[in-house]
Amino acid sequence: MVSVFHADDQATPITPEERNALIPTHVTLRSELNELEQQNIIDAEQWAFARKRRLLSESFLRRLHRRMFNRVWRWAGRYRTSEKNIGVAPYLIEVQIREFLDDAHYWIEHNAYAADEIAVRVHHRLVSIHPFPNGNGRWSRLVADLLIVSLGSARFTWGQQNLHAAGDVRERYIDALHAADSHDIRPLLAFARS
Repeated sequence: MVSVFHADDQATPITPEERNALIPTHVTLRSELNELEQQNIIDAEQWAFARKRRLLSESFLRRLHRRMFNRVWRWAGRYRTSEKNIGVAPYLIEVQIREFLDDAHYWIEHNAYAADEIAVRVHHRLVSIHPFPNGNGRWSRLVADLLIVSLGSARFTWGQQNLHAAGDVRERYIDALHAADSHDIRPLLAFARS
């Protein structure tokens, strides 16, 4: 049995204050937490795909994260205030999100990249900003999926497995993110459609 707050070496650690924001009081195991989060995410996906909206806006991005985690974490949809092992300093989050949104709108309006590459770059940029205490990867993959569908293509498959769990597929995903950090987006593009 794995404790509810045990995380692998590649997961974003959460602070004691962030841990205290867990809403369900009966959760003691990581598997229970994962199950509750996954059900919340499924409901958020249904909500998000059922509507047409201005996807690339700060208000929608925050609302989507809140919808994905609002029954599990009190901080859902709120930008983090703590330093993490990834992402920008907390005081830079809002500025970086605004710059990202400007860039993403430019990419789309000027066809700067193919649709898949735009969506994967959106995912990578959001992960690198890492605006929330946790759930950034799952949230940014859903943003990329919503975007690619809005651009007329099929959802990404993201390795066809749960990337939240440790394993070979998660390692390939992390390696692809690191390659994108070094300005090689190709492995992440390939992974998104694998």
